[in-house]
Amino acid sequence: MKKLTIDGNTAASHVAYAFSEVAAIYPITPSSPMAEVADEWATAGRTNMWGQKVRIAEMQSEGGAAGAVHGSLSAGALTTTFTASQGLLLMIPNMYKISGELMPMVMHVSARALAAHSLNIFGDHADVMACRQTGFAMLCDSSVQEVMDLALVAHLSTLKTKVPFINFFDGFRTSHEVAKIDVWDEADNYAEIRAICDEAGTWADVADFKSRALNPEHPIQKGTAQNGDTYFQNRETANSYYAAAPAIVQKMMDIVSSKCGRNYHLFDYVGAPDAEEVIVAMGSACETVEESINKLNAMGKKYGLVKVRLYRPFVAEAFVAALPKTVKKIAVLDRTKEPGSLGEPLYLDVCSALFEMGVSKVKVVGGRYGLGSKEFTPSMVLAVYKNLEKKEPKNHFTIGIYEDVTNSSLDFSEKFDAAPAGSTSCKFYGLGSDGTVGANKNSIKIIGDHTDKHAQAYFFYDSKKSGGITVSHLRFGDTPIQSEYLIDSADFVQCSNPSYITRYDMTSDIKEGGTFLLNTDATTVEKLEEFLPAKVKQDIAKKHINLYVIDAIHIAAQLGLRGRTNTILQSAFFRVNPQIMPYDKAIEYMKYMAKKSFGRKGDAVVQMNYNAIDSAAGDNLIKIDVPASWANATTGAAMHEGHADKYYQEIIKPILYLQGDKLKSSQFNADGHVPTGTTQFEKRGVAVNVPEIMQDKCIQCGTCSFVCPHACLRPALVAKDATDVPATMVMVKDAIGIPGYKYKMQVSPLDCMGCGVCATVCPVKDGGAIKMVPLAEALEKGEDKNWEYAVDLPAVDTSKFKKETVKGCQFCTPLFEFSGACAGCGETPYIKVITQLFGEDMVIANATGCSSIYGGSSPTCPYTKNKEGHGPAWANSLFEDNAEFGYGMNLAYSARRNAIKGKVEKLAELWTGDAKAACEAYLAAFDEREASKKASKALLGYLESCKDCGCEADALVKEILADKDCLAKKSIWIFGGDGWAYDIGYGGLDHVLAEGEDVNILVLDTEVYSNTGGQASKSTNIGAVAKFASAGKRVKKKDLGMMAKTYGYVYVAQCSMGANPAQFLKAISEAEAYHGPSLIICYAPCINHGINMTKSQLEEKAAVDCGYWQLYRYNPEGEVFTLDSKAEPNFDGYQAFLAGETRYSSLVKTQGAEVANKLFEETEESAKERLEGYKKLAGKE
Repeated sequence: MKKLTIDGNTAASHVAYAFSEVAAIYPITPSSPMAEVADEWATAGRTNMWGQKVRIAEMQSEGGAAGAVHGSLSAGALTTTFTASQGLLLMIPNMYKISGELMPMVMHVSARALAAHSLNIFGDHADVMACRQTGFAMLCDSSVQEVMDLALVAHLSTLKTKVPFINFFDGFRTSHEVAKIDVWDEADNYAEIRAICDEAGTWADVADFKSRALNPEHPIQKGTAQNGDTYFQNRETANSYYAAAPAIVQKMMDIVSSKCGRNYHLFDYVGAPDAEEVIVAMGSACETVEESINKLNAMGKKYGLVKVRLYRPFVAEAFVAALPKTVKKIAVLDRTKEPGSLGEPLYLDVCSALFEMGVSKVKVVGGRYGLGSKEFTPSMVLAVYKNLEKKEPKNHFTIGIYEDVTNSSLDFSEKFDAAPAGSTSCKFYGLGSDGTVGANKNSIKIIGDHTDKHAQAYFFYDSKKSGGITVSHLRFGDTPIQSEYLIDSADFVQCSNPSYITRYDMTSDIKEGGTFLLNTDATTVEKLEEFLPAKVKQDIAKKHINLYVIDAIHIAAQLGLRGRTNTILQSAFFRVNPQIMPYDKAIEYMKYMAKKSFGRKGDAVVQMNYNAIDSAAGDNLIKIDVPASWANATTGAAMHEGHADKYYQEIIKPILYLQGDKLKSSQFNADGHVPTGTTQFEKRGVAVNVPEIMQDKCIQCGTCSFVCPHACLRPALVAKDATDVPATMVMVKDAIGIPGYKYKMQVSPLDCMGCGVCATVCPVKDGGAIKMVPLAEALEKGEDKNWEYAVDLPAVDTSKFKKETVKGCQFCTPLFEFSGACAGCGETPYIKVITQLFGEDMVIANATGCSSIYGGSSPTCPYTKNKEGHGPAWANSLFEDNAEFGYGMNLAYSARRNAIKGKVEKLAELWTGDAKAACEAYLAAFDEREASKKASKALLGYLESCKDCGCEADALVKEILADKDCLAKKSIWIFGGDGWAYDIGYGGLDHVLAEGEDVNILVLDTEVYSNTGGQASKSTNIGAVAKFASAGKRVKKKDLGMMAKTYGYVYVAQCSMGANPAQFLKAISEAEAYHGPSLIICYAPCINHGINMTKSQLEEKAAVDCGYWQLYRYNPEGEVFTLDSKAEPNFDGYQAFLAGETRYSSLVKTQGAEVANKLFEETEESAKERLEGYKKLAGKE
């Protein structure tokens, strides 16, 4: 074996690759990297044990992947897959077939929470526990090292037993943890593993498997239909295989243990040999419990732990044999919740095992922990043992939360630190996409691969996109690291974003004499006096913290790194921690990693990163001589208090400031619903630079606010005679076309992400009317206060400007604002504009993906309300069913409104005069959104005046008023990305379109699975490099729009806002007005394309100008197909367009110019072919 610093996903895939001929997969967090690295290995030429490259097949869904696995196994190929969460549940039907047909395979699962009251992409065992009845054996790994070892056991065992296996480990905590481990060497076609297979007799098992394959040269039939006379007895024939499986697994464990030196058993006991209190658990919690009892037992306690390895089949004899004879009480920890059951799965299994083995004198209690990656710490371990020590321990408890609804929680307030002496702990606070996580992944690999130290890294993300906070947790030391929890006592802390200093408590966790590295332009004691909050200064002085500062933002700007400070700060980290390794050596390794990481982006980018590494070596890094007076500091920057809103202060603020663990269950709604319009309270202030509008040059076109991805620019109309205007609100120009008002395009500096898209699209000549200035400068000018004034201005009649124009729609309030999307996002401007036109009437079904994460991530909601309290009502179901979900919403409103319609018709018969006319007007406007709103308002006046008047219509009036929120027609929208629309959700989307109902479908087409990291979809074009297409996509893009057009009654449009905003506005207006299904496909540049997102709108324009993307509208009313882009685009610029995006240009470096250019020619020809079809439809041949 060899030493490598890798994560759990890579460890699982490493072994699976050795044993597999085929891998049929579908991306889902957090399992996707397993398939991605396998695809990269295949592209690079790695071979399995038979000297073959593994065939990686990306399917359209997890259900499809499971079907492909089943088929591949049936035809005799050793096959694997990787999945998690809802994806695993979609595979369950095929899992019954695979196990029922005794097909050996290993499914590697990074166990993840299931979407219930909300989506959660993090780890627990809910998904795998839903599979315990499928007939798959289940093996659980507790650490990255165990993933490497037990994945091998699983593959050996499945072939020997003919029973398929799930090999699972905790999502994120183990799947994404980076650790230095022993790895089976893949050299010489995995010679090490092949030698183990020789000893295990695996080759005969493989031959047996292949002999059972479907083959016309010796045909058999599988999957027959049996009746009640034979099904039962045939089902029981599998019993002997499952009975034999545990012994075989133990034998394979023994063989693997003899090679790796680590002992494994079906159940492993650690702790005091005479323990009376024992915890039973599986997964990463076992590492935390073992670390804790090592320290507790050294302090005189006698605690024990049983680690469950083989969960299915569950062997009662082996379990009882693993328990110490002295055990009196057992706490079974389950990382899942089964509402309504007598207890969680492992608890019930332990109770059953003890009962069956006649063990009656042991008290067993069960508890839930760690759902959705909730922390499980040594303090919680101690609380569980203390509960066991009680005369009557609490049963069915929870640990790690404050559950005050049914009061199930154990008290874990007693602090207990179990980390072994001699280890070093480091925390790094960063902003998503600022490179902090990437730099730390490189750092831990450098430490792991180039020192003798054990190393571990884990990365905390919030659920926002690149605009969210990240905290990297790095540990290294001289002994193995079992700390499977976040660092709460650090030797080193780094703050990468200056705005964090008043938002997060970063210094409380620093140890006495630790080090704090701060990215700031406050590089002197005098400036720091004002910049640092009083509490931070106190912590630094009282704990004798070594304070280092570096103005990495300024350095990055000088080097052309566009604000990316990660490499500069990484170099500073190594410089202030010389105990890790000599700084000159660190520089050497950092430059090697920079070349490896950025080589595909070109030599210039690599050199910029070399310069960044060198920048921390000189005077840029400053050690501050901390004044003793700071110990008693009472002045300094104020900690950010935020809005006074009650929900913000009680719920949002604690979560935003990483204190969400302290919230109690009673503070949440049981069904998971949350209020809208809460992103306005965040005011994150994370932008380096924000736009400043040069009012004297501004032409009031509204283009900048139209394209703003975060709705941070809005036109303000201020009455000339207004007396409450802030002194800082300088108004230079009169509003064009609106007499009596001044005009200013106002920025919200604290909500802005600093993307600069606005500045790139400004049409004003001679450099534009927008310049990017430092955030501090904007705040000094009072722009934050100006924004607060501007958004509360009274409404102004702007009806002379049509809402369907760029300028006109920008006078409409955006009801989607300040989302967690990436800076420069290509998707969010489309959503924002749609809400400006229709938001107050919208009901939105949103597919899981980028748009659901930036649109619906706890704790804030970017969908908001207008001043009347109306706004989009938004919900997410799953990934695959979104079209059906939205269709169901439409069914509901159709049924509810038709019921009201019938009642209004009856009411019209009872009423006379103007009241009767109001009913008739409502019925006439029933199917028109705007008209029905107006008619509903008039009708409500009569309904309210008639209520309880004593007439014969009273009862009918009350019934209508009870449903008055359904009077007006709603605008039903279905949002999602190309991964949903083209792949996993296509069947549903096609069906919903075919039904002919009045729903609007918006497809945000990034041509990759953006949310899960950039995997190829059927929208990915020829030659594009994506995950699962690392050698370039070889087949052309699916034409979703034309497929929908074949129905003849579906409105279809293809848009690109940056190329033709008027066409986009016309398309969404026509689609919403059309009484039938509509499909609007919008081109959306993505950070995964490898472009400068500052120019995302310009990239949209370039795509259309060169013929890469076409604009059209097909309106079934009149059967008119309109080609809105040029019939003869500038195809001479097509190849230059491809060369400007890393997703294409990198193909030249990886596959060579000859292969790349051939594919690029193919994709250009495909675009031309598609355009010819559109021209024919438009009559422009």
